[in-house]
Amino acid sequence: MAVSKSFLVSSKLETLLSNPNDPSSSPAPLIRIPTCPMNNNGSRRGLIQRARCEISSSKAASVSALEQLKTSAIDRYTKERSSIVVIGLNIHTAPVEMREKLAIPEAEWPRAITELCNLNHIEEAAVLSTCNRMEIYVLALSQHRGVKEVTEWMSKTSGIPVSDLCHHRFVMYDKDVTQHLFQVSAGLDSLVLGEGQILAQVKQVVNLGQGVNGFGRHISGLFKKAITAGKRARTETNIAAGAVSVSSAAVELALMKLPAHASSSSARMLVVGAGKMGKLVIKHLVAKGCTKMVVVNRSEERVVAIRQEMPPGVEIVYKPFDEMLTCAGEADVVFTSTASESPLFLKEHVESLPPVADGRLFVDISVPRNVDSCVGELDSARVYNVDDLKEVVAANKEDRAKKAMEAQGIIAEESKQFEAWRDSLETVPTIKKLREYCERTRAGLVERFMSKHGDGMDKKTWKAVEDLTRSVVNKILHGPMQHLRCDGSDSRTLKETLENMQALNRMYGLDVELLEDKIRVKVEQK
Repeated sequence: MAVSKSFLVSSKLETLLSNPNDPSSSPAPLIRIPTCPMNNNGSRRGLIQRARCEISSSKAASVSALEQLKTSAIDRYTKERSSIVVIGLNIHTAPVEMREKLAIPEAEWPRAITELCNLNHIEEAAVLSTCNRMEIYVLALSQHRGVKEVTEWMSKTSGIPVSDLCHHRFVMYDKDVTQHLFQVSAGLDSLVLGEGQILAQVKQVVNLGQGVNGFGRHISGLFKKAITAGKRARTETNIAAGAVSVSSAAVELALMKLPAHASSSSARMLVVGAGKMGKLVIKHLVAKGCTKMVVVNRSEERVVAIRQEMPPGVEIVYKPFDEMLTCAGEADVVFTSTASESPLFLKEHVESLPPVADGRLFVDISVPRNVDSCVGELDSARVYNVDDLKEVVAANKEDRAKKAMEAQGIIAEESKQFEAWRDSLETVPTIKKLREYCERTRAGLVERFMSKHGDGMDKKTWKAVEDLTRSVVNKILHGPMQHLRCDGSDSRTLKETLENMQALNRMYGLDVELLEDKIRVKVEQK
């Protein structure tokens, strides 16, 4: 029976996984054998039964089952390894209007991981969502289909058309993903070189991903190694020396835009929001010489805590949110950094405020934005958001390039170590399956022997037979296992090791079992 090469295994995955609990939704089999129906007791058991049924039924064909597997599209999922992919939009590729629609709060990251892993071709996932970037990291069974599914998911959750996402997104695979994330963690991809907040955010991905089904070995390993790379880059190159965070850049931008007669000590400062970013703004203002400011927040407790951390002589005045517009009318500079999903300052609000010399300055470092874009149309206001911080960064290009080059050497070293670790995982499923196959064979033969010749055999002799047969199996497996090693301990290349793995898969019929495991995992995720 010939195999249709045009029939893709991914079709099977898509149809089955769209409704794993409904046996009626079962797709056509890998090998077209109509006499092997889906098991009505459940999709997972049915899948395994079908795969085995297909093999047994095809034995009668002129082409062996293994040859059919070898020449069919099943090879895509057993010979090719899954790819690590990042699909993202950041400050370099997409405007803030698009990024704020894509933003996912930290509390929603575990839910997003679960939803992403429910997609047909996604095995593992992680979300890195900050004010400057929205990046989805996945382990995909298929590069093309994985990217397509994630992009459609991003469109569905944000309301942005797929065509617009495709225009602004960037996509990377495998080694390029590793290098990109390590650069992000080291602060090399940030607006401000070496900013420390991004490393903390990468750590948070790991913290929130622990225990989440879908934050698996490959993706979690990638992020953990990124943390190591980021720490090394900062420690060994002093890349963070003199560098600032987004909040620090916001303060520098505000001071650059002050009128000539004003200074950090004389300008009236208002900070809306006393969260992490707001607290950093306050600290940077104090570091620049500001000794008095008003802080608007929903609760006074946070403001009191921040006040206690300030040096003597710094006056921080707390005001509740219902007095925000009044406070803004008395300020020269307004910083906003809240988690509000709708603008706090609308055009009509700002238009009614008393004017100040050279226009009131709004520095909005929130995503979504706290200051409506229409406010910038007023002559009485000057509005800046996170995209405008590029002006601050431009002043230190030469030093940034020098430190970045030093950090790149560390990133290359850490990337090589991660890729070697990931390569070492490639042959693990085959090693496991080959051992299971040999153990099943050994145990079956021993049981058959004992049923015929074991009467009257004492326990010591029985144990000796078990030990002897296990020793024989281990001796026979020693050579194949040595040729499946992929840990850099010998001169064998990854290509040679993978060829050995594929040969063993074919010889012992492990291809279908490996595919069953992949499908089983997807069904369990569903």
